Amino acid sequence: MFLFESDDELEELHSDLDSESECSLDEEEYVPGGLARGSDQDDFSDEDSSDEEWASKPKRKVSRKRCCSVSASPVSSPLKSPSRKQEVSPCRKKLRYASTPKKDTSTPNSGKTLSSPQGKNKSCKPAEKKVVIEEEDDVDGDRWCNIDEEDVEPLQPRFRPDRDVGPQLNRTANYTPLELFQLFFSMTVINTLVKNTNAYGKNKYQGQKESWVPVTTADMYSFICLVLYMGIVPLKTLKEFWRGSKLFSLPFPASVMPCRRFLAISRSLHMNDPAVEMANEQNKGTSGYDRLCKIKPLYGQILEACYTFFHPYQHISIDERMVASKARISFKQYIKSKPTKWGFKLFVLADSSCGYTLNFFVYVGREGVSSGKGVSYDAVMRLLKIPFLGKGYKLYTDNFYTSPTLSLDLLQRKIWCVGTLRSNVAGYPRTKRNAMPEKTPRGTLRWIRKGQLLFVKWLDTREVTMCSTLHKAYSNEMVKRKVKDADGQWRVKEVPVPGCIKDYNQHMGGVDLSDALISYYNVLHKTHKWYKTLFYHFVDIATVNAFILHKGMCKLQNRPMLKQKNFREQLIVALAEIGSTPRRSGPQNFMLPASPFKVPPASPSIVPANAAPCPSAEVPDAPGAGHLPAYFVEQMTNVAPKDRATAGRRACVVCKRKSPVYCSTCQKTLCFTTLRNCYSEWHRDNRICV
Repeated sequence: MFLFESDDELEELHSDLDSESECSLDEEEYVPGGLARGSDQDDFSDEDSSDEEWASKPKRKVSRKRCCSVSASPVSSPLKSPSRKQEVSPCRKKLRYASTPKKDTSTPNSGKTLSSPQGKNKSCKPAEKKVVIEEEDDVDGDRWCNIDEEDVEPLQPRFRPDRDVGPQLNRTANYTPLELFQLFFSMTVINTLVKNTNAYGKNKYQGQKESWVPVTTADMYSFICLVLYMGIVPLKTLKEFWRGSKLFSLPFPASVMPCRRFLAISRSLHMNDPAVEMANEQNKGTSGYDRLCKIKPLYGQILEACYTFFHPYQHISIDERMVASKARISFKQYIKSKPTKWGFKLFVLADSSCGYTLNFFVYVGREGVSSGKGVSYDAVMRLLKIPFLGKGYKLYTDNFYTSPTLSLDLLQRKIWCVGTLRSNVAGYPRTKRNAMPEKTPRGTLRWIRKGQLLFVKWLDTREVTMCSTLHKAYSNEMVKRKVKDADGQWRVKEVPVPGCIKDYNQHMGGVDLSDALISYYNVLHKTHKWYKTLFYHFVDIATVNAFILHKGMCKLQNRPMLKQKNFREQLIVALAEIGSTPRRSGPQNFMLPASPFKVPPASPSIVPANAAPCPSAEVPDAPGAGHLPAYFVEQMTNVAPKDRATAGRRACVVCKRKSPVYCSTCQKTLCFTTLRNCYSEWHRDNRICV
């Protein structure tokens, strides 16, 4: 209520109210439904409804306050009006109604001028400002389109690789598994491993009772041979491969390398020079410190071989890979959604058709100069820095990498991108006009095109969001899904599917295919050093890539291709042949059948008439001839004199005790001592000697 001190002030107030009401009624009109009328439409645009403009008109603001507080009926004095509250409340209700219009009455032109339900009435600027703010989302004109609305199909890329796709080898030659594996573990790589392993082993064994025996190139091939063999025949511990019990009678490892020698090389294995590693440790805590210094030489050589000997086809994909490890290192990662939750995270670029690993790098955290567009953006750009890649490639990524910024930047490099998208990423359409309702049937589709970017929402078991620079919204493609009908029964029904989702499901699995090929015969085993874990993974990558090259060459030459297990078996045998010979005879020869030694016939000689006949001359093929005992130590080198009596002992085939003697013809380990003569007993039982 307004209180006035004198009648003069009251009369002055009435005169001001009359003049202000006439002015305000002439200025503004209200139309139901938020439609604009008259010549004052532009007065309620976003620019004219600013706070500064209202602040510049204090008199109109004061008059509006008074207008809303005084009844529209002519009264002599507001103090004596008994029905003042009843007359004011309808005006307030109308103002609230005008400030919150119904959703059904909204039109594209709403948000400019608002009108009251009753012709001419007073205006309330704060209510108008509130409505304009509510409808700001629709001013840009974005709207989710339905499946029946036609989309413009973008121009399809023309594939122009810099080299012929597939293996970059002599396409008429027949490569063996060993030759393909040596493309990745070349003589340069082997010599680097031998040099650095010897340098570290010499320092490690210095001052110990056992001296370090230098590793040779043949020893390194034998070591890699056994590493691959352990992927085909996995056991819990390394020493079990050399056990001689009935449960663990594996003759092949002992025929390639003794257990002690293998463990010595495994403990001293090094990929970088120890002097370089010590110099790098001095830089710890500074920008010059390299976290991957221990794997750097081999790391770069494997990467170079990966993109040198194979050129990808048109469809490529990028994803993460986890290498299992629980080493205490700062860049070890934990990803809850992965099957391998703890380990080293690798960003991998792979060919979608065959799973060939083209490029990869180990993630050690934020390093180097960042682009400011996120880790995923930098990872994609780093993986695509492959020489002689070409143009017209179709890249598939998941929602960790996909963004409108990345898609547009790749398009400038003539690489088209398709991938799932997170709804909170920058550049994603925020409009809710014609959005997908909460309860909608399976196969419902919504899409928006913004220039060269297509955003698609598709409902399968859950809502899937895609971003593509390659596809149109819908190309009349269908997919079969199980849908529950009104009776509660599951039936197979065809539902529409966008082309980008169908291509994504077909070509996104390049890295997953590579992971599967590695996991079948994974050579990784427990180790105390984190860099050895990555060394074993490099062996896996080289073997799988060599196998994919073998399949590609067989397809080009129309030859039958090997399965991966057979490919690895041939590779293991070939590595064993070029490897070092063990310091004892190969146990795989012990299982060969006996082949009696044939004594060559004696030369004819003159025998005196009265001389007694010689039994050996009369019967040159006597049983037991040529079965002479021999010692295992005779075939060994670098054996100390004190160890020659027991070196190379094996279990006797008769009494199962250790013996250093074997039959040179039967290849059987037999005791031949003063206490046990299993040698004679076994030959009599087998009717070899009488």
